[in-house]
Amino acid sequence: MIIENPLIGNYIERPNRFTVAVYVDGERRIAHLRDPGRLRELLIPGNDVILRRAPAGNRKTEFDVIALRRDDEWVLVNSGFHSDLAASIIESSAVDEFQGFRIEKREYSFGRSRIDFLLTSGKERMLVEVKGCTLVRGELALFPDAPTERGRRHVEELEHALSEGYRCSVLFLVFGRGARFFSPNHEMDPEFSSALRRAHEAGVNVIPYTLATDINGKVLVYPLRRIPVRWPDESP
Repeated sequence: MIIENPLIGNYIERPNRFTVAVYVDGERRIAHLRDPGRLRELLIPGNDVILRRAPAGNRKTEFDVIALRRDDEWVLVNSGFHSDLAASIIESSAVDEFQGFRIEKREYSFGRSRIDFLLTSGKERMLVEVKGCTLVRGELALFPDAPTERGRRHVEELEHALSEGYRCSVLFLVFGRGARFFSPNHEMDPEFSSALRRAHEAGVNVIPYTLATDINGKVLVYPLRRIPVRWPDESP
């Protein structure tokens, strides 16, 4: 994925869940943040931020936040790109579980939720829910970084869908090239962690895939590799 015309600013503060104040060319501006997580390891005053000017229209914010710096890498924090990034992984033939499937529909209604993808292969159907993971500690990627009732509900919907003949997967987009393992963040949200483990044991695929973000005149986001799951009760 290529994102054109990026700007570099500096983070100031987060007035509310979906907006941040940034310095751009020495002036304070307000930008839209499409990530409901806490992002505590990224939202540090003075930290570099990649922005894109918002389309002209009736908006209160002038920019969209694309990524924030973590040490020597950029971390994508804009969920608006998750669907297309996930589609590129699904269609790449890089994941065994997706082999032979094609994308039938995005934002598929099932139960009380809208699941990100419905895939089909002949008479087989697969539901795929996509989650963005930005929290990486050492080699371990953790999701979520804030309690997520919505995320737990999605996982429970997928587990239920198994009984209706669907195949089901959760695809975690891990934004950190140094991550070598993925784990549900039991300390942050034990209910989500338990729900994901139950769903996995029932037959839901848990697929963490790392991605990298680079900038050189344009922003380039690209997939790297699948990483194994380490459940909270497993030893390193």
